[in-house]
Amino acid sequence: MRKVKIKVNELSVFFNFLQALNRVSIEIYGNKVTAIIGPSGCGKTSFLRTINRMNELIIGFRKKGEVLIDNINIYNNNIDVVNLRRLVGMVFQSSNLFPKSIYENLAFAPKIHGIKDQKIIDELIEETCTKAAIWEEIKDRLEVNALTLSAGQQQRLCIARALTIQPDILLMDEPASMLDPISTAKIEELIFDLKKKYTIIVVTHNMQQAARISDFTAFFYLGQLVEYDKTTKLFTNPSNKQTEDYLTGRFG
Repeated sequence: MRKVKIKVNELSVFFNFLQALNRVSIEIYGNKVTAIIGPSGCGKTSFLRTINRMNELIIGFRKKGEVLIDNINIYNNNIDVVNLRRLVGMVFQSSNLFPKSIYENLAFAPKIHGIKDQKIIDELIEETCTKAAIWEEIKDRLEVNALTLSAGQQQRLCIARALTIQPDILLMDEPASMLDPISTAKIEELIFDLKKKYTIIVVTHNMQQAARISDFTAFFYLGQLVEYDKTTKLFTNPSNKQTEDYLTGRFG
């Protein structure tokens, strides 16, 4: 039996007078990869950012509906947002590393979250970099500026950094869109491995990538959830004509 990790009920999102999401309801399962697809401006990233409350950083944001993680409404007034963002890590489209050493980039989040023991931080860095398939490439270069790494290495380092806060959920917003095919393949292999421990949601424009890496796929259009199903079913036999038209390139 699949465990529901995230449950979204009738979620609508607004930025001032612009409506980004319209009454979206979805259940996302634990230790699975869920891909969010759809044309530009359909609400994919707005949806992703509701799960760690990052939309609140945008002036004019308001919402209706519920977002529950492990049956807890994350928009309740008593929710510690800092702790929520530790629970829900995020990797962005382009690397957002600090212009500091590799080590400082990796140690930043654990220190912010109160870990002071140097040995624990060092062990955490090695563990997460191993999970992110980058440890062997950087273990002898930890004092080097992180921005000297290749684009693919930087993105894997960003994933390692997100893992240092020991999240349950990992959000990825177009994590491979700016990478070459070899680096993209490494990121995809990494996502496949990480789902053993994490619940992963990936926003992607690349439908072939969604088909390769995800267990479930949600198709968004004009702020609405059009269809959500097992990836194999949605790509081979979609229930909705609009989904079929998008997948076959008739629009988008």
